[in-house]
Amino acid sequence: QVQLVESGGGLVHPGGSLRLSCKASGFIFSTYAMGWYRQAPGNGRELVARIHSGGTTNYADSVKGRFTVSRDNARNTVYLQMNSLKPEDTAVYYCNVELGAIWGGYWGQGTQVTVSS
Repeated sequence: QVQLVESGGGLVHPGGSLRLSCKASGFIFSTYAMGWYRQAPGNGRELVARIHSGGTTNYADSVKGRFTVSRDNARNTVYLQMNSLKPEDTAVYYCNVELGAIWGGYWGQGTQVTVSS
């Protein structure tokens, strides 16, 4: 079955960095786009970054220049390097894959990122 397991969250001071990881299994990882989303208390889930199977990336305007998404197909893992973190980046971060209309979409359990002094 499809599984997405995030790790790497934590508490960091403003201006600090974190790297999130999402280990995937149960599908052919290299052939699908992978997304990172986040959800802050009281807000809806929003797309942070996406990396397509060929390596093309997309970012939310709020994180451009600070976050970098990458993937290691040999390890079935997608990463989110977050630099220059701000308090408004505080949220639960989720990994996502959309396998199409028949197989549907899947989410990880989420990892908490808290940016606070």
